[in-house]
Amino acid sequence: MSKQSRRTFIKKSTAAGIGVSALGAIGFSAKSYGRILGANDRLNVAIAGLGRRLGAFYEPIGLKSSNVQLLYLCDVMDKQLTRAAENFSNHIDYQPKLEKSILKVLEDNDLDILINATPDHWHAPGTWLALDHGKHVYVEKPCSHNPREGELLIALQKKYGKVVQMGNQQRSAPESREIIKAIHDGAIGKTYKAVAFYSNARGRVINPSPAPIPEGLDWELFQGPAPRKPYMHDTWDYNWHWYGWDYGTAETGNNATHELDVARWALGVTYPSHVMVDAGKYHFVDDGWTMYDTMEATFKFSNGSTIVWDGKSRNNYNTYGADRGTIIFGSEGSVFVNRNGYKHYDRSGKLIKDSSSAGNEAGTALGGGGDMSTRHVVNFFNAVRGTEKQNSNIEEGAISTLLCHLANISYRTGETLACDSSSGRITNSKKAMELWSREYEKGWEPPKV
Repeated sequence: MSKQSRRTFIKKSTAAGIGVSALGAIGFSAKSYGRILGANDRLNVAIAGLGRRLGAFYEPIGLKSSNVQLLYLCDVMDKQLTRAAENFSNHIDYQPKLEKSILKVLEDNDLDILINATPDHWHAPGTWLALDHGKHVYVEKPCSHNPREGELLIALQKKYGKVVQMGNQQRSAPESREIIKAIHDGAIGKTYKAVAFYSNARGRVINPSPAPIPEGLDWELFQGPAPRKPYMHDTWDYNWHWYGWDYGTAETGNNATHELDVARWALGVTYPSHVMVDAGKYHFVDDGWTMYDTMEATFKFSNGSTIVWDGKSRNNYNTYGADRGTIIFGSEGSVFVNRNGYKHYDRSGKLIKDSSSAGNEAGTALGGGGDMSTRHVVNFFNAVRGTEKQNSNIEEGAISTLLCHLANISYRTGETLACDSSSGRITNSKKAMELWSREYEKGWEPPKV
């Protein structure tokens, strides 16, 4: 079957799916029909970025019911490629191609999907390159490195009509979906506030110093869209999160994305009207960590709602009884929700329902994955086929990520931000709006939309 024929079949099979029971009546069982469909709607997948999130993709790709073929494993570091191939051999019975360049991977016309698990500065550029090559994209959080990139992803998804989904996997957790629906149906009355939080005990990081490029690393390609810099010791392996703003988005982009997304989802709000931040570096003050390690951010919305972010990267005191989660307050009660389920309380504080998850999604441990990630990736696969509605489209992911960027901008400028509540754009500070985008290496500039 040609690629165009296969594409046409996948599109048509979406409509045909509603007639499975009718087909059974004329001689096809649902099981037989599934085999016929499965032979023709297989999706070809590449994973770019084989670091700590790799474990999230073993199960959804390995499941026979996913009906996907892993064509490529892609990473700028040789040892990441070999490690990923070895690990995937426990989940699939064939060998994907190993390729260092995402640009070469995207040239393959047989490829349907890019899973973009690269460092933050590659998330949006990798996504828009994939869209330009006709691919659907599952992009890890945060979906952008700066606010302008989020705007572009929303516009480019509409332009190309492809499925783009961010890795805000709690949107696919059954317990979270259940309680958010209940909140929207009035279970705790009129909502007015959410507190999103994260506590971890990250330790000292190395002070970066000039060093030879590690063996097997394509440093040029690692930098990609970012302005060129000499290599500094220990940058490429995770510590890029903390060594300035060239590659990372600090802990807020790294983890607040998840909890702020749940808070915004629960309250039913989009762009804030004001953002205020109190943040600083208070632990291991002489180490290589260059931004805040502690932040409290307050987001005000035009409907009167408030979201508070309480992020402690290097103090693991569980202020709220857990290492991460979201508390939603309403006129008639409150809800605590995290990756382990939810607890619903009435206004007097009495526990009404305790719905604990049997899931195994990672909390604050590096890397991870689990049933929640599996559901989210499978939901994405099925959305590509047109057989399932996305649990979270890229617009939802981009708006939640924008809250993180606004908090970072408020920290970096020392200003309280006033924002246009219809777009999130900063209205009271030219200095802050200068951080709306970034400087790109020549030849890597964003597309015009």
